[in-house]
Amino acid sequence: MDLDLVMLSRTQFASTTIFHFIFVPLTIGLSFLIAIMETMYVVKGEEKYKHMAKFWGKLFLINFGVGVVTGILQEFQFGMNWSNYSRFVGDVFGAPLAIEALLAFFLESTFIGLWIFGWERLSKKVHCLCIWLVAFGTTMSAFWILLANSFMQRPVGFEINNGRAEMNDFFALVTNGQLMVEFPHTIFSAFATGAFLVAGVSAYKLLRKQEVSFFKSSFQLSIVVALLSSLLVAVFGHQQAQYLVGTQPMKMAASEALWERSPDPAPWTVFATIDPENKKNGIEVSIPYLLSYLSYSKFSGDLPGMNELQAEYEQKYGPGDYIPPVRTTFWSFRIMVAGGSLMILLAMIGFYLSWRKKLEQPNKWFMHAMVYSISLPFIANTAGWVMTEFGRQPWTVFGLMKTEDSISPSVSAGEVLFSLIAFSTIYLALFIVLLYLFTRVIKKGPYALVKAEASTNDPFNKEETHAFS
Repeated sequence: MDLDLVMLSRTQFASTTIFHFIFVPLTIGLSFLIAIMETMYVVKGEEKYKHMAKFWGKLFLINFGVGVVTGILQEFQFGMNWSNYSRFVGDVFGAPLAIEALLAFFLESTFIGLWIFGWERLSKKVHCLCIWLVAFGTTMSAFWILLANSFMQRPVGFEINNGRAEMNDFFALVTNGQLMVEFPHTIFSAFATGAFLVAGVSAYKLLRKQEVSFFKSSFQLSIVVALLSSLLVAVFGHQQAQYLVGTQPMKMAASEALWERSPDPAPWTVFATIDPENKKNGIEVSIPYLLSYLSYSKFSGDLPGMNELQAEYEQKYGPGDYIPPVRTTFWSFRIMVAGGSLMILLAMIGFYLSWRKKLEQPNKWFMHAMVYSISLPFIANTAGWVMTEFGRQPWTVFGLMKTEDSISPSVSAGEVLFSLIAFSTIYLALFIVLLYLFTRVIKKGPYALVKAEASTNDPFNKEETHAFS
């Protein structure tokens, strides 16, 4: 098999997936926050919550539109670049992906339309229900996609027939232990992504003293969601790490650059210079006992190393190199942890300042930090997925199908390279358009939306604009 073709196919899938995953968690997180804002409008009857929902809803709709465009390519790639893989898992993935498209995605699309055009046409409660159904649809869409990914990490509910995996237990798929830890970890990271965007933009506006009352309320709401979701991301990330110890010990060992069996208790390595060629580490900085606690929730216990697992896998699966890219797995895990830790710290400070009513006091250093913190969830999300997917190598479906056996035999390396360059160029253009639209909406602020509505013949909107002015 042409190694260049394999690497090009992997690079293209990685680039398009990472780019698409910029929009997915933001869509989930913003829809959830907007649903909370509109619920507060229905319950409290205060107009500011309605305008919060409309303003942040504008960013949500832009992000949703671009996300849909980037997501379409994901489906096509399975057939174009990974036809052998598609044939192998098609009978397993068919049902969950069909449910995702027909139920979850159409649910989102239908109720997004009702939400956009239903202001002042639907009752408050029905209109609020629409955005909650959108939020539910985005969450369920993620559930079915993660179900497919969980099968790749830990195959269950299938049998091999004529060289293909065929589903024989749908209930086993939806109760896959990998899914039970992966889904909440991903969803709460999405909530954090939306919350940090709202908090960061609000901090930017507060620094510039623009629409202070509006963005102060937005910040106070979003920082609570940011704190709770960041803490829950850490909780479920801890559970996911413990689950990996039993199901994918090689990934766990690679994420710790653990070549030989660890001592008991096992230290957690903060920093290491890794030498994959000689299968050893140089300089190491470790925290005693911590890896045992992360793995077993107790300060004792050892873990197998990659060399020991390599010998086991050769005996089980045949000759081959079963050690994943160690440097990438090791450092992506630490980038994810560092990003998540900073998110928790900033959210705690923001919550404290909000609770103590000190947001209006000179806290420029913190507000500047919150503006830059918008990037933290995206960095942590990307690093987490890199660790998840690289750590599974050389498998596409763990224990069943290797990556080198999954590509399309009729596609040349030149064709993949051409499409990689073409799609990357298109994606870069889309990203520039997204940033331009986001910047334009943010600069205009929430009052611009109200003034635009006042230009219509709707007397309600004119009264509303007068109240704002």
